[in-house]
Amino acid sequence: MARHQAIRNLDYEAELEDEYGPFSDEEEELSPEDQVRMTEGTAQVLEALGVEAHKVTKEQIEDSLYYYFFDVDKTITYLISKYIDPPKKPAKAAPPKVAPKQDAAIASASRESFAHLFRDLPWGNIPPERQAVLIPPPQLPGGLLGGSGVPPKMSKLQQLAAARKKKAEEQKNASEDVEQTQVKMTELTVNDNQASKENRPLAGLFSKRVKTSETTAQGRIPLTMAEPTRPEVPQAQAPEATPSLPEEEAQIEPEPVVAPPKAEPSAFASTLFGPLSDSLNRKPREVFTLPYMAISSYSPDAFGKPSPDDVVLAAQAKAGKKSANAQQNKKGSSSADGVTNQVNQLKIDDTPLPKSRNLNVLSEFEKTKGKKTASFVVVGHVDAGKSTMMGRLLLDLNVVDQRTVDKLRKEAEKIGKTSFALAWVLDQRHEERSRGVTIDIATNRFETDTTSFTILDAPGHRDFIPNMIAGASQADFAILVIDASTGAFESGLKGQTREHSLLIRSMGVSRIIVAVNKLDTVNWSQERFDEIKHQVAGFLTATGFQSKNIAFVPVSGLHGDNLVRKTTDPAASWYTGNTLVEELEASEPSARALAKPLRMTISEVMRTPQSPISITGRIDAGSLQMGDALLVQPSGEKAYVKSLQVDDGEPADWAVAGQNVILHLSNIDAIHVRVGDIVCDPAKPIQCVDTFTLKALAFDILMPMQVDVHRGRLHAAGKIEAIDAILDKVTGKVIKKKPMIVKPGTVSRVRVTLHSKVPLEAGQRVVLRSGGQTVAAGLLE
Repeated sequence: MARHQAIRNLDYEAELEDEYGPFSDEEEELSPEDQVRMTEGTAQVLEALGVEAHKVTKEQIEDSLYYYFFDVDKTITYLISKYIDPPKKPAKAAPPKVAPKQDAAIASASRESFAHLFRDLPWGNIPPERQAVLIPPPQLPGGLLGGSGVPPKMSKLQQLAAARKKKAEEQKNASEDVEQTQVKMTELTVNDNQASKENRPLAGLFSKRVKTSETTAQGRIPLTMAEPTRPEVPQAQAPEATPSLPEEEAQIEPEPVVAPPKAEPSAFASTLFGPLSDSLNRKPREVFTLPYMAISSYSPDAFGKPSPDDVVLAAQAKAGKKSANAQQNKKGSSSADGVTNQVNQLKIDDTPLPKSRNLNVLSEFEKTKGKKTASFVVVGHVDAGKSTMMGRLLLDLNVVDQRTVDKLRKEAEKIGKTSFALAWVLDQRHEERSRGVTIDIATNRFETDTTSFTILDAPGHRDFIPNMIAGASQADFAILVIDASTGAFESGLKGQTREHSLLIRSMGVSRIIVAVNKLDTVNWSQERFDEIKHQVAGFLTATGFQSKNIAFVPVSGLHGDNLVRKTTDPAASWYTGNTLVEELEASEPSARALAKPLRMTISEVMRTPQSPISITGRIDAGSLQMGDALLVQPSGEKAYVKSLQVDDGEPADWAVAGQNVILHLSNIDAIHVRVGDIVCDPAKPIQCVDTFTLKALAFDILMPMQVDVHRGRLHAAGKIEAIDAILDKVTGKVIKKKPMIVKPGTVSRVRVTLHSKVPLEAGQRVVLRSGGQTVAAGLLE
């Protein structure tokens, strides 16, 4: 057995138990010798303590003996100091009491010393007349430097809003005036008593007589406002009327202001402000001008006039006015009406949203009698001839004409890669052609008499496994291409052939066709074919494929043997089975989840003439029709189906699960749509989670570690937080709870935490990768 196989099958837990012994959370028990020493030590301690032994418990004695390693003397000392006779804490000394007179003297001395210490400082004991009062300078007229001081120009919408607001306020004020007038009219009366009341002098501050016209009694409205109404007081409790005072007596003379005592100025203050005699005669200043205002050349109106630039701009604006505005001004129309007309001329995209036709898509799908649709992914080791074989298949089916192939062959000859002409039918990117490898999923379509197929040509290089996972997630079955040339099969079996087989089975693909390619290089050797068939069949069966769902076809992708037509080479006469196309037609696509809510993974986002935002992908579940509202997760933005195209690129009114569609969306921004997002039904959306439980099959050793989670085009960084249990492959029962690690080939239940929320739900299949290797794959629970 190879060394790395021995390491993979190593039982780490058993090795740890052999090295360090079994792990246990229980407390250690005393040995028989320690128990004897514990009993003897307890008896000695009790005998030494004598009458004080009742102050301690047996557990405290045993704990002390165990702590001091059965030293009786130390144990007795500890017990006495801790429990029997603990040392008393010294009482805090009370502060010495001082007589009240002494406290007052000390406080007085401290205050005098404090004032005496800071008597010469300018900021201590400043007299009020020497304290300045700073007030803000008067606001200068004008706005910014160089401006005219006029308010900023408002936009048309702002002018319209201001005009409407002003009009509403005027109407409100007018209505309030009418209400006040009505209230006053109701308060009017023709009695002479009311007139006398109105002419009655007011008391207090309102002692001046209200002069009212004598015609009030005749029913006219008084020229002044009526006295505010007061609640009536019963005469029994009415207070005595306060006699009105003359106007001269009502004025109260202000009290004289007593100047506070002034302290002796310090030497520093005398130096700055002069002697005390001058400061007493000088009137204190209350306003201090700013430095720049004291300059003789300063003028507060320097920026009150418009600048030369403002004059020029105003003249240009006046000369550029439209004649229509001038005519409206002549007619006397208000500025608000002009703004309204200009706003009405604005063009706003008020195109109504597309409306759903409310078709019964399932019944429409059952009525159609078209060809069945299926998708297959082409996988295999790098340089196995996948793209060349598919290019030859399209050429033999007349999907690509010979003229196009000849043109590609001339282009390939220029860079010295003549044999890549057929591969370039699918590999159309410049980087793929220059490097000679497939990088991303290449798609194409062809039809037979019964089925319409979609090709998903996956990259074989290990650096592009995420793209291969994206292709496998859209496929109904797979074609595994194996290079039969000498040495190539063995190296591929150790490379991506094995990993691709594990991935497509983990992604739910149950039907696989093994195309043994380049068999013409070994002269169509039947022994070579049987050897490859025997090894690959055993490996695929162990991976999880059933024998009835595995088919082997010997082909030559470069010459087209056994692709569409059977080979005519006599050396291959021993093979009498089906061709590759016949095996594809015999494969049944997987069941469609038509009745489930809509789920579609976005494979590509592009811009088309039909819509600024167009997306492509395969409908995983449910159905949709033109005009439907869609929800894009994880952004949570809603969009509408403006139009759609199905597999053949023809416009359609609806599409169902299993079809590859192009959706032209509206009412959504491009920043909310990304490759890998999920399009779902707004009524039954898919949830966005950052933690999930996975029933995973381990391809490598699993433990709590950093991983990358892949689901179709979506990939997110995460971490395996914990391994809950190891499960039985057949029954799914728990074999072991919370293991430290998981060996390859073992099924386990793991908990994964993501760095950000992604759209995931139970039943979806995901792949875990770490360090460029696929470590596990499984089903969400």
